[in-house]
Amino acid sequence: MIRAVILLIAAAVGASAGEYAVLANGFRLRVDTHEKVDGLVRLHTSGGTIELPPAQVSHFEQEEIIPEAPPPSPSSEDTSIKPATSPRELVEEAAKKWGLPPELLHSVAAAESNYRVDAVSPKGAVGVMQLMPATAAALSADPYDPAQNIDAGARYLREMLIRYNHGLWSALAAYNAGPGAVDRYNGVPPYRETRTYVNKVYRDYQKRAGSKAF
Repeated sequence: MIRAVILLIAAAVGASAGEYAVLANGFRLRVDTHEKVDGLVRLHTSGGTIELPPAQVSHFEQEEIIPEAPPPSPSSEDTSIKPATSPRELVEEAAKKWGLPPELLHSVAAAESNYRVDAVSPKGAVGVMQLMPATAAALSADPYDPAQNIDAGARYLREMLIRYNHGLWSALAAYNAGPGAVDRYNGVPPYRETRTYVNKVYRDYQKRAGSKAF
């Protein structure tokens, strides 16, 4: 019943002064007035009337009216340029979005490009996460856009972890050399570059995550 009350009140916030009914479970509901009728607490809102048992209402608080601030004059408007989101912040956001340990995605980004958005490898891999154009296209991402590059890299790493049942070494090897090579060798392929890469990322991840590393 309380949940239904909350949904009803959510659309009932008016401009006039009122009060808050503080429920026993901690929720605060804005009401215009209240009264006790037939052993119930009747709450009057702009959206209607709600009746609750007294045990469900802890107390009432007066609503504080804060006057609206006058619009800023043209001379006082903030014209400063907001800094762009940094690659490290984008890595944090992508890790959260795709359910990855942030420390792991940071380790991959550091190993791939050291967070350089303009990095291009001799093989044509692009950006912070060093996406190959074909991989970026398959993920519907623009590899030259830092946010899309990092988001797609995080998504691809997650797909590799799922594909290899969260086997981290195989997932990292697939990120570096492609899943075909991992499937062909049933694990980390015997490529010096790939083995060096996997060891580098894993050591950095352990250093960042400590006991949280898997």
